[in-house]
Amino acid sequence: MATLLHLDSAVFPQDSASRAITAAFVETWREQHPGGQVVYRDLAADPLPHLDATAVSAGADDALRSKLAAELAGADAVLIGAPMYNFSIPSTLKAWLDQVIIVGHNVGADSPVTGTPVTVVASRGGSYAPGTPREEFEFVQNYLEKVLTGMFGVEVDFIVPELTLAHSKPEMAELIPLADASRAQAFTDATEKAKALAARLAA
Repeated sequence: MATLLHLDSAVFPQDSASRAITAAFVETWREQHPGGQVVYRDLAADPLPHLDATAVSAGADDALRSKLAAELAGADAVLIGAPMYNFSIPSTLKAWLDQVIIVGHNVGADSPVTGTPVTVVASRGGSYAPGTPREEFEFVQNYLEKVLTGMFGVEVDFIVPELTLAHSKPEMAELIPLADASRAQAFTDATEKAKALAARLAA
């Protein structure tokens, strides 16, 4: 029985591209794993405390950090909704990372989560793709790929719906067709990646 750890971090519960796409991923996952388990954390609705000196000193002996690390270690796959806020990840997601990364417990070559597949839905209001004017401002994929592989040795894959603000910003109106295409592709990617991952874990 496979377990999926699902994290959402978008501030708004409705009209969130990252939440809609992670939900589509989870729906397909459940179809493929009717007897499986999904462990869900809504980091916006139920934010974790920022890391403090007491928690750092306690490490894996801290009750919350130990629980979060156990959730991660117990997952066969991880799904993260990570919208871009001010060119980076939401602070609530950063708080989860700070709490769950425990040096001497789950970091390094012997990490219990090494090789775990992690799918990140990295939505963003504009375009930060290679070759675009704001390419150098992309700190969501760059950061998460580095921290997750560097600390845990996991396999990171991205789904990237872009131009999510096109429908609400008059100055972006001409980009609506590109935004719609990107959103549609993201939903297709979510379904296909969930199916492929389910098949991989069932093999």
